[in-house]
Amino acid sequence: MIIVLKHDWFVNAGQIYILWEKMPAATPGPLLIFTFSLATFLLYSQPTLTVASPGPAFSQSSGADYIRSSCGATLYPKICYTSLSRYASAVQQSPGRLARVAINVSLSKALRMTAYLSNLTRQADFGGDHRAAAALQDCVSNMGDAVDEMRGSLKQMSQVGAAGLSTESFQFQMSNVQTWMSAALTDEETCTDGFEDVADGAVKTEVCNRAADAKKFTSNALALVNTYAAAGTP
Repeated sequence: MIIVLKHDWFVNAGQIYILWEKMPAATPGPLLIFTFSLATFLLYSQPTLTVASPGPAFSQSSGADYIRSSCGATLYPKICYTSLSRYASAVQQSPGRLARVAINVSLSKALRMTAYLSNLTRQADFGGDHRAAAALQDCVSNMGDAVDEMRGSLKQMSQVGAAGLSTESFQFQMSNVQTWMSAALTDEETCTDGFEDVADGAVKTEVCNRAADAKKFTSNALALVNTYAAAGTP
C-alpha cells in the first residue's frame, strides 16, 4: 500500500507554485506507479521550486487579511478563507494570483471527486437498480467535464498575465475564464440531478454530499474570478 501525493502547479512571476494533496491509499498498479514517477520527475527536474519572496512591505498577516476581505465576495467565505489563506505569501495582495490559486484548489477538489466516483462505479452494488447506476455514470461524466473546464480556465489565466496585455484583450480573456468556470459549476450542480429519482441510501447520500462540497469551492473560485475580471486590468 502506498500514499500518493497529488499535485497541481501553476507559474506566476517566474515562480512555480505546487498545490499538494494526499490521495487515499491504494494498491499500486502500473499506471499509478508511472504517474507517481512522472510527478516525481517533474518536481525534481524544475530548476527552482520556491515561493516568491514577498517584498519588504509585505507580511503574512496582511496577505491573509487581503484573502479574508476578498472572500467576503463569495457565497462561502469561511471555506474560501480556510482553503486559501495558506497561500497568502504567494497571493500577497494580487486578485489575479488569488483567482488562479482558487481555481487550482477547486480543480483539486474536483479531481478527488472524480477519483471517488470512478472507484465507486467499480465497487457499488445497486442491486439491479438501473436508475442508480445511470445516475452515477451521469455524475462521473459531469465531473469529468468540470475538470476539463477548470483546466481550460487555468490555461486561459496563464495568458492573462502576459506582458503588454491591453485592456480589451484582458477583458476578452477573462470573459473566457468566466465562461469556463461557469460551465464547470453547472456541471457540478447537475452531477446529482439523476439521483432525484433514486431511493435514499448510503451511496446516494455520500455522492450528493461530496458533490455539494466540491461545488462550494468552484462557486468561490468563480466569484474571485468575477472580482478580478471586474477590475478591468491585468
